[in-house]
Amino acid sequence: MRALIVDDEAPGRSNVRLALAEHAQWQVAGECDSAEAARGALAAGGIELVFLDIQMPGSSGLALARELCETAAPPLIVFVTAYDRYAIEAFDVHALDYLLKPFDDQRFAQTLMRAQAMLEQKQQAGYAQAVRSCLGGTQGQPNGGYAYHLNIRSVGRIERVELNEVRWLEAAGNYVQLHLAQRQVLHRMPLSRLEQMLDPAQFLRVHRGAIVRREECARFSATGEGGGVLHLRCGAQVAVSERYLPALRGLFG
Repeated sequence: MRALIVDDEAPGRSNVRLALAEHAQWQVAGECDSAEAARGALAAGGIELVFLDIQMPGSSGLALARELCETAAPPLIVFVTAYDRYAIEAFDVHALDYLLKPFDDQRFAQTLMRAQAMLEQKQQAGYAQAVRSCLGGTQGQPNGGYAYHLNIRSVGRIERVELNEVRWLEAAGNYVQLHLAQRQVLHRMPLSRLEQMLDPAQFLRVHRGAIVRREECARFSATGEGGGVLHLRCGAQVAVSERYLPALRGLFG
């Protein structure tokens, strides 16, 4: 498996090269000191993984990553940087992983295991589709431009989850917990952003931290504090805040 190292600083490139040398199944396809040089190396093809510094003179690593994600078959991307403030933006372009300098051997090996698992399972096509969907703002666009599926990334794989299988959604920090019939899935996206992708004819916001499928709503129990509890057909109970009561009353006629 072939990897490209992109870092404007020679010690940074050397550290990644030496770390890769401990893993016989990986080959260094080239080293570049700028995004422009990396474009030329990538144009030749055959590169499956890019170790990419974020902060470089000229075009940044994030800019290059976005360009790669617009191509038909982008390589897997691992950001390597000394600045952790870029972490969230890095994952917004679906980096496979994010290494903070100086990284240790165990952390580096874990990153290679993730990359190898995805390559061996031939998940590149799903990866390419996922990053383009993420950059495009929606993941599938039926009538009205609303999403009908989500590409959920986990270690070594990307899973497609159909939104018609989701019974309700719950905020969990920078993640959303999707409640399906037999399991729960975490998706890295704020609930407010995901709400914009959901068809309001199918989903209803009932709380700052919860969205439910309309057809799942069975009954509502008011409380003395202005809100209440929504009982879903699947057996779940979801808190309802006073702010969203008018919409809920409309649902129940």
